[in-house]
Amino acid sequence: MKPQPIALKVLNIVSVLLFLAALCMVFLYAPLEATMNYVQKIFYFHIAIAWVGMLGFIAAAVAGVVYLVKHDQKWDIVELAAVEISLAFFFIAIAAGSIWARPTWGTYWTWEPRLTTAAILEMVYIAYLLLRQGIDDPDRRARFSAVYTLISAISVPITFMSIRLFRTIHPVVILTNGNASQGSFDMTSKMLVTMFFTLFTFSVIFVNLFWHRIRLGQLAQQVEQLKLEELQ
Repeated sequence: MKPQPIALKVLNIVSVLLFLAALCMVFLYAPLEATMNYVQKIFYFHIAIAWVGMLGFIAAAVAGVVYLVKHDQKWDIVELAAVEISLAFFFIAIAAGSIWARPTWGTYWTWEPRLTTAAILEMVYIAYLLLRQGIDDPDRRARFSAVYTLISAISVPITFMSIRLFRTIHPVVILTNGNASQGSFDMTSKMLVTMFFTLFTFSVIFVNLFWHRIRLGQLAQQVEQLKLEELQ
């Protein structure tokens, strides 16, 4: 495998520094929320991780479209990398949300619209990985995967908009109308700064991991090509 580019090495360091800064902002800079106190601190990580998870699923759909147009295997690698990283992030987001829900709602899980659509979204992309495992031919696998990610991307805006389309107890933070009956809560300026900083931080971390996973995918593709050549 080729050595890491200098830009990637720099990004590694920047990602660590941003994460440490985000921790300091969450626990030292952002004030305590009046009702939830320290439990509300989970919110900053929960929303940032969920954001990059959805971002990756959209990126996978874009890569799938490009593959269907160009039929270049490198876009299949990009697509797979985006899905795998987003699956991990989104699972963490669901777990963090459950931890937040226990002291807030009195239960780790309730089948309200956001949690239900989030669980479905996670299972949809787990099925994507199973689909890939069942197809040996690289071109056929890439084609089927691209179509699958394109269709599955519909579930991303549905999950995002679920708390705005249906009555729910899930907090509405971004683009909220301030309706407390919908679970919204007001944030101070320091809370807003912290939220956007964690969003930026985890976006950078996502790009970093994305780059690493693409490099790993390129190596895996070379190994697969060697195996196919030996079978011929």
